[in-house]
Amino acid sequence: MSFEHVCVLGLGYIGLPTAATFATHGMRVTGMDINTSIIKTLQQGGLHIHEPGLKTLLDEALASGNLAVSDHVVPADAFIIAVPTPFYDDKRADMRAVTSAAESIVPHLRPGNLVMIESTSPPLTTVELVAPILARSGLRPGEDFYLAYSPERVLPGQIVRELIENARVIGGITPASSQAGADLYSAFVKGQIILTNATTAEMVKLMENTYRDVNIAIANEFARLAERVHIDVWEAISIANLHPRVKILRPGPGVGGHCISVDPWFLVETAPDITPLILTARKVNDGQPHHTLDLIREAAGGLEGKRVAALGLAFKPDVDDLRESPAVDICTLLQQSGAHVRAFEPFKPQATFPGFETVPTLEDALKDADLVLLLVAHSQFSELNPAALAAQTPARLAFDAVHGWDKARWQAAGFTLFTLGVGSK
Repeated sequence: MSFEHVCVLGLGYIGLPTAATFATHGMRVTGMDINTSIIKTLQQGGLHIHEPGLKTLLDEALASGNLAVSDHVVPADAFIIAVPTPFYDDKRADMRAVTSAAESIVPHLRPGNLVMIESTSPPLTTVELVAPILARSGLRPGEDFYLAYSPERVLPGQIVRELIENARVIGGITPASSQAGADLYSAFVKGQIILTNATTAEMVKLMENTYRDVNIAIANEFARLAERVHIDVWEAISIANLHPRVKILRPGPGVGGHCISVDPWFLVETAPDITPLILTARKVNDGQPHHTLDLIREAAGGLEGKRVAALGLAFKPDVDDLRESPAVDICTLLQQSGAHVRAFEPFKPQATFPGFETVPTLEDALKDADLVLLLVAHSQFSELNPAALAAQTPARLAFDAVHGWDKARWQAAGFTLFTLGVGSK
């Protein structure tokens, strides 16, 4: 089947690139978001998120005349729900945005329409939450209109390319719904399109990220063990990974972002009695900011009154996404422990947090510092010249939480460098 007009609900890291990609492939698209500030920014040609290639893509989509933005849902042939799914303090999934999005579609739903869900969701969300809401229209899901789930599976920093090239999973509540979803995304997807049912598609996304979370957890436990027995975990990992069937991931100060740190909780919530491994991995990774705090405290000989230049707040290198970032948690914990933190995030220099001070430049962070702390391996931080940096700060103590700095170079520049995962007697 063919689609002439798509309405994309949610213009964040997934919804906006998806809307723009459809538009540049000849489809009429209305991008909708309830945040009027986002709509105003886009209407003025601006961009509210940083993603390589997205500004060029957006400009092309707007220039084509195929993309319009709005603060309300409009009638369309297909609707794509791409709204956030965070969690509550008790780690239960917060599905209010998905619920609201589905409810906003109901008045516009017509026979033959397609509704796609891209928001990461617990298993059975499509059939047990969204389908009953859409049925309030008087139309029968899977019979009068098509309903399917298709998880986003792209890497921040590579979204524009991976939307097109990655394999796409389409899970319908009926085989016809799956095929309708495949017909929609075939407008631009070059990767393989795999058809399955809705709950399997939901599980695929959660399994992918949970697999990574569990493997990061074992890497973090290896790092803690290395510190305990006084070895360098990075050397040990590099040697272990020479084995053809071993691929140990990188330890670090924690796991962040809106996928790996969130999705495993959806599985634990679904069946807490049979997911003890997933729960334990989550606890290990959620505990890494506190463990990193203890390492910094030991390296600094206490934190009370210490001035800390914290480099990086994003959840991963070279992106501006601060969601669930362990770097933010560590800065907050440092401040609560008596240190004075000046944090610099080059991809979002104007970001502010209630628990600590943020500054717009590296120079502002380094000024009067006692300790330089690397929390995110942004390229510009990994490439810093320690000799040049020494001229910008009185600090001669540095802590590397992500293995981004060469110890010999920093020592040659006069710094004492401590690294997460490296034990010392």
